[in-house]
Amino acid sequence: MAAEKQKQPILKKISKGLTVGSVITGSTFFRGPPILALGLTKLVKKSSKIDETNINIANGWIGTNNWLIEKVLPELKWHITIDEDLDLNLQGRYIMTCNHQSWVDTTVTQYFGLKRMPLTRFFTKWELIFIPFVGQAFKILGFPMMKRHTKAQIEKNPALKYRDMEEARKSCEQLLSQPFTLLNYLEGTRYTPEKHAQQKSPYKNLLKPKAGGLALALNILGSEIDALVDMTIVYPDGVPGYGDFWLGEVSQIAVNLRKIEIPAWVHGGNYEDDADYRARFQKWVDELWTEKDQLITQLKQQLQAESVN
Repeated sequence: MAAEKQKQPILKKISKGLTVGSVITGSTFFRGPPILALGLTKLVKKSSKIDETNINIANGWIGTNNWLIEKVLPELKWHITIDEDLDLNLQGRYIMTCNHQSWVDTTVTQYFGLKRMPLTRFFTKWELIFIPFVGQAFKILGFPMMKRHTKAQIEKNPALKYRDMEEARKSCEQLLSQPFTLLNYLEGTRYTPEKHAQQKSPYKNLLKPKAGGLALALNILGSEIDALVDMTIVYPDGVPGYGDFWLGEVSQIAVNLRKIEIPAWVHGGNYEDDADYRARFQKWVDELWTEKDQLITQLKQQLQAESVN
């Protein structure tokens, strides 16, 4: 009997893993081809109806994942807080920043955003275009895809710097024909204690923010958006891996959204070529990151206190 009790949790995890893997794989192969097929028709004819259909298909894929979360992970407790002055809706246009700790962050964002915000897109590397289904879907769905060049390449050919900027501008401007949420992970990479120590980050819970992507997005889209949103994700039990999440190893997740007021001086600046503007913008972002760091500490303390009580 003791042996059976020890096997049950393992068998339960295996069952969850098989269920999640089968459903997500099936959903991807079911919805991927229609998105690709409709995307090809855009080469012949531009159509807002095609874009709308593709977004609906993508939301259906996210909806399947969210259904899995509710059915396979019913014990997972969500703590979701939205500032009162932040009016989210599916027809809005938002730029969103977020801390980045795990691949689970994207799943959390999709779970939270499906019924509250337009489809979330984020800057991706052009090389992802070669990943079957996923890469092509990113392109068709309007994810800004960047052909990023190294500093060494730009030093040899300075024109590459402005080519990157122009590609980003075109990608962002294409979003203006529809509601959108454009996500920017300011840290540029997932947080780990090793990276934190290597950077000598001044923040307790965060890596140093990279302001260039946000400056670019605000320069191109700032006058057209409804809000700049800062999203904070906290895993009170410790940062999970993707497998840990789906196997039920995460008991609770906290999500906080706040509206960030954009100073008037931000609009119209030249982050790339104006050193004074760049320094001022970076200082503003650093201040936002300090507030975020304090918020994460508060959320952790609050959730730990609640779990004790």
